[in-house]
Formats: sequence, structure tokens, C-alpha cells
Amino acid sequence: MALQLLVTDRNLNVVGDPITGWGQLSCDLTFNVPAAGAVTLPARPEVMALLQPGNRMVLIRDGSVWCAGPLEEPQDYTWDLGPAAGVGTVTARWTDDLGRIAGYLTYPDPTKTWTAQTTYLDENRKFTAANAEAIIRQLVSENCGPGALAARRIERLVLDTVAGVGTNRTISTRFEPLLDACRAAAVTDGLGFRTRQVGDQIRFGVYAPRDRTGTCRFSRGLGNLRRVGFTLGAPTGTSALVMGGGDPAQQTTPPNVRFYLEVASGAAADWYRVERLVQESGTDDDSEGELTLGGRRALADDAAQVSLSTETVDTEDLQAGRDFTLGDRVTVELPTGLEVTDIVRRIRLEATPEGGEQVTSVIGSSDQTTETRMVRTVRDLAYRLGRIEARGR
Repeated sequence: MALQLLVTDRNLNVVGDPITGWGQLSCDLTFNVPAAGAVTLPARPEVMALLQPGNRMVLIRDGSVWCAGPLEEPQDYTWDLGPAAGVGTVTARWTDDLGRIAGYLTYPDPTKTWTAQTTYLDENRKFTAANAEAIIRQLVSENCGPGALAARRIERLVLDTVAGVGTNRTISTRFEPLLDACRAAAVTDGLGFRTRQVGDQIRFGVYAPRDRTGTCRFSRGLGNLRRVGFTLGAPTGTSALVMGGGDPAQQTTPPNVRFYLEVASGAAADWYRVERLVQESGTDDDSEGELTLGGRRALADDAAQVSLSTETVDTEDLQAGRDFTLGDRVTVELPTGLEVTDIVRRIRLEATPEGGEQVTSVIGSSDQTTETRMVRTVRDLAYRLGRIEARGR
């Protein structure tokens, strides 16, 4: 396998020569989450001149772009006194172009600038009975893509070919992190979305992960299973008690109306009932399925009973990127004999000049701290604050 590192400007123009002499490299691609790459380099003047704010790192593997996007920490420099001190070393960290999309919020009216947004407190961006893929593409296009205001547009970002995936749903969003809104539209169908650099374009697209449980299998006997952790636990929510309609405390004229809906996961039959309150203020009823979607979104976080943490390694027979990709569902055979299926959450590439390359895949949750309730609560808080603000002062 051959690796190459290039630095480009924000318009994808290559600046300088390919970077050589790197010492350690890692790159994590994660399902529906911006990537994370890092490389350690000798801090030569020509290298430092490339690692500047606004530039992008492009990691090429066997002639194809593996990961490309903006430098998040262009220079993390260290030097200490010693016989081999030289010029010191610098670590550059970057993400993929999905990381730039993650920096945007959803405007209620994306055709207007921030100061020209409507003064109506309940205004939001609503998609009614629309295809999930179309919603995600539209959200990105109008907030930071080719359909966005010039000041908000990401350079060279275009929409990829339509995949024709997803079912219809109704969602609304207001000042929500853009990728969170995309995940909300994707969750029911299990859709994935990604950016990829093709020529002089950054293409954003949506795709449907595949069921590879019959052909992609990992086990100790096959030699492609490095580590596994499995937890069977009670759900933290089995019934989402959804409350829609206006807030009576904020209404000055009748009618003071609330709408109530229960969305059950079915897990209570095996465990026990656990209720969770979900407030969807500003949605008068469930005629368009918005309250049901809010309930399902809550249960997607809280109703999981199985936690699978698995690390696999590429072999000649089964390789990431060739036989499976992010979001695909695969099979893991535990040493106990139990077979569990889950999706590929992360693909990690590590390389050193001496040790060569190693590609590992994470199936399920690799690190419980990254999937904790606290992280979900923080994300949910941002969403709820937007909903609360929409009710009024």
C-alpha cells in the first residue's frame, strides 16, 4: 500500500510538494461524524510553510483519496535538547470536509442573512412528507452548499449524484447544528452521508448502508477479530411520552392546547416500563408524523439493550473499503459462540515508515465514553434550546 500526503488551499489547489519524512500517521473515518486525522512531521521550514490556517490535508492511499479536509490544528510543535533534536517535530491534525459542514446551524429562512431572519418566534425550517435523502441534501445545499448565501457557502462544495434512498418524513429545525438535523432525517432509514474529494470538487452525498451480515464475518477463528466487549443491559427508555402543541404558560389567549402521544419501543415486554418525556413544542399534532419522529429519535438513544464494542483487523479475505464500508451491518462471532450483528462505526488507518500500514474497524461502540448519555444530553440540549426559544419569550 502506498500513502501520499498533499496540502491544498481551500479551493483544492495543491500548494507545495508532497509531504515526505512523516513519522506516524493515523486517520479515523466515522459513520455520520467528521473524520479525525493526525500526522507527525519534521518541522522543516518548507513543511511549516504548508501547515497554515485555511489549508487542507489530503491523504491518498493507492491513488485514491482516503480522507481530505481542513487542518484543525495545523501546528503542534515540540523541540527538546538532545543529540537528535534537529529542527523538532510538528503534529498536524485535520478532519474531512464533513467537519466544515458541522460548523453550520440551520437557519429558519436560509435565503436571508442572520440579521434579516424573521422576527416571528415560532418560525422554523420545515419539510413536510419529503424524502429523507432529499431533506438532507437540501439542508446542506441551502445552509453551506451551492444553494446557500455567498457568505455561508463552502468553497468547491457540490451535491453528489442522487442515490434514490430513504422514505418520506416530516421534520422541522431551527438554529440546530446542521449535522444534527441531518442525522435526525437519516436515523429512521439508517442512512449515511459523507463528503469525498473528486478532482476539483467536494461532493456531499447520501447513501444507504448495506446488509453484509452474510458475507462479512469476524471471529477469533477467522483471525480478523482483535478485541471484543459485549454488554447486555436494561434500556433507559421504553416509552417516549411526547408532548406537542403550544406552551400554556406562554399563551395569552385561548385555546391553551396540548397534544399527547406515546411511542413505545416494545422493549418493556422483555424488561420493564421506563418512561421518558419528550417535548415537541410548536408542533400542534401528529398529522404529519413529527411527534412520532421525535419519540423515535428519543428511543433510538435510550432503548438500546445491547452494547457491542469490537475491533477487527483487515485480512486478505476481508478488507474495509473493499468488502464493507461505514454503516454496513456485519456479523461478529463472540468467543462464547454467540453471534451479534451491528454496524461499522469507524475505520482506522495507522501507519509508520517502519511498521507499514494497519487498518482496523470498529463495530458497535468502540469507546463507551463517546456514546455516553452525557454526550447525547448535550446534543439534545442544543436541539431543545432551539425548540424552547421558538415558543416565545
